[in-house]
Amino acid sequence: MQTLKMALKSIGSNKLRAFLTMLGIIIGVMALVILVSLVNGATGSVTDTISSLGSNMLTVNVSDNKGAPVHLDDLRTWMEEDAIGNAAAYTKESFTGKSGGNSDSVDVYGVTAYYDTIQDLSMMLGRFIKSTDIENHTYVCVINETLATELIGYTDCVGKEITINGVKFTVVGVLEDNDTSLTSAFSSDSLVAYIPYTTLVRLSETTTLEITSFYVSAAENGTTDQAEERITKILMDRFEDDEDAFSVKSQNVLEDTMSTVTSALTILLGGIAAISLIVGGIGIMNIMLVTVTERTREIGIRKAIGANRRVILQQFLLEAVVLCMMGCAIGIGLSWAILRVIGVVVSSLSITFKMNLNVVLVAVGFCFMIGIVFGLYPANKAAKMKPIDALHYGG
Repeated sequence: MQTLKMALKSIGSNKLRAFLTMLGIIIGVMALVILVSLVNGATGSVTDTISSLGSNMLTVNVSDNKGAPVHLDDLRTWMEEDAIGNAAAYTKESFTGKSGGNSDSVDVYGVTAYYDTIQDLSMMLGRFIKSTDIENHTYVCVINETLATELIGYTDCVGKEITINGVKFTVVGVLEDNDTSLTSAFSSDSLVAYIPYTTLVRLSETTTLEITSFYVSAAENGTTDQAEERITKILMDRFEDDEDAFSVKSQNVLEDTMSTVTSALTILLGGIAAISLIVGGIGIMNIMLVTVTERTREIGIRKAIGANRRVILQQFLLEAVVLCMMGCAIGIGLSWAILRVIGVVVSSLSITFKMNLNVVLVAVGFCFMIGIVFGLYPANKAAKMKPIDALHYGG
């Protein structure tokens, strides 16, 4: 305790110099805590968004059908499998949509029944595409809230007619723009219309009844892995065991990829912050060497009255550690305040930035190590001084 009191007294006698010395540590700690916390907050938000897009959904794309193309009847048959829940085909075209005197480019999705269930679409009004619409090639459409507002002028438009690529369609449903599906998450500002898959085949010159893209969901009591295993087995048998003829992707792959990227980013930013702390440690060592030189006579007097090498070493080493830990404490406090301000500024983005306890512990431990490593040489230099030489230097 006596050594600690002496260290605090020494630091307090040169407050400005001590603060400037700690500044490197303060900046380093702030960089470490704030950057890692920002990455963690953004990662959490992105992960939640990805999870909300449908964690039990599989996306299947066929690149080479080997002369055995997938048709709508195949999807109905596969839905009878125990591991598979629902299956829905989809394809996309862009056409000009018109209503009254308004016209704009519309993203038109040709889909089958259960597409809304798999994608977790939320209906505002009306209904979604049904199996009967597919079978009868009906000219009905389900539009998103943006299209209803921009093209028609109001959302209560079920029963109204719009023109897509010169063909009249009756609006049977309006979807909420709530960004909970994969489609709406990446096209929330687009004008989107869903029509029966078979109707799009008639409307488009490029879309055929041969399905190349479709979604599959897991059975109610099953898992995504089971559904993926089963649909992969079915397609392998169909496409002559050619795994390059198709691809099956789940949301888990996207989450794993995001996790890998953010982990690498966290390590990179943490490394940059660690360099800042090391630079701060060099500043600590520099000022401690100056302190030892200034207090050479004091060291000589203490040794002359019986202080051994261990006591002198402990005194200056503790002073270096205290400088580092004070800088660490200030850095953590400022980091907390800055994160609170950032949280208020971006509150509308639904991203939460919280101080990570593990990062704080790492910062504290790293600062403690820096205090020891960079304070050891000056402290050892002071401890090795001979009393007579120290007193002579002071005189």
